[in-house]
Amino acid sequence: MLYDLNLHMGYVYDVPASGARHVIRVLPLSLPDRQRLIAGSITVAPNADEKVTFIDFFGQQATSVLLRAPHDRLDIRMQARVLVEAQPLTADLSPELDTLVDELADLWSVDAASPHHLTGPSPRLPEEPQIAAYARETLKPGWTVREIALALCARVHKDFTYDAKATTVDTTPKEAFRLKRGVCQDFAHIMIVALRSLGIPAGYVSGFLRTIPPPGKERLEGADAMHAWVRVWCGETMGYLELDPTNNIPAGSDHIVVAYGRDYADIAPVIGVLKGYGNQKAVQAVDVIPLKS
Repeated sequence: MLYDLNLHMGYVYDVPASGARHVIRVLPLSLPDRQRLIAGSITVAPNADEKVTFIDFFGQQATSVLLRAPHDRLDIRMQARVLVEAQPLTADLSPELDTLVDELADLWSVDAASPHHLTGPSPRLPEEPQIAAYARETLKPGWTVREIALALCARVHKDFTYDAKATTVDTTPKEAFRLKRGVCQDFAHIMIVALRSLGIPAGYVSGFLRTIPPPGKERLEGADAMHAWVRVWCGETMGYLELDPTNNIPAGSDHIVVAYGRDYADIAPVIGVLKGYGNQKAVQAVDVIPLKS
């Protein structure tokens, strides 16, 4: 499926900021046999005094901008054309948990794609006993890793209510789990903590969803903003599986990947510092328009 993407993100400040530096991660990736970035650009207003593009540890493009002059708003716009390929259905070749532990121990690689980065606590995801108990309750004897991941994805979708006003970007998995409400970031974080508590490597994926669904299908939750879902390592043979607990579906041709990380902290769309005081208001709008390929 071929898509045109238009993203507008911005911040409006009560009092002008006297300077700022931000790192922006919003441009889709090119991934072998998954998706291809045909063209893309990022613009910032006011114009940046310095603008540097680099590739981070996990292999995604990031743009660093420096603004020295006072400004009362920051506007970020991204335009891209992306070709996304449908992922084939495959047999479940993932191991049971005991075998997964052995496969992980035998894997020596620590490159960007290594599942070793997706085990244990990470910056935004400490161990949470309540979520670990929730994960253990979901298990059934003899299940494979993929069966466990699918079951947790379905359970999070069933047990939690999508509510954009219930949480903020800084809400912890513990608090979102208590509320049983939140958005895609919360659901992804809870599922990741649950999987890791069982010894299954799991990470965070940021990206976009198709805005308008195909005829006869329901609109997916999270299509109006940047979306998040989960990446699960299912052993050496199967590799990674991506699941969307917000919508209880595997990530497919309606999902466009921007970045992979351990949690939101690794791949936040915008992160940085500014000189100023007072409050700020964030705005975001996304259009993902399918074209004829």
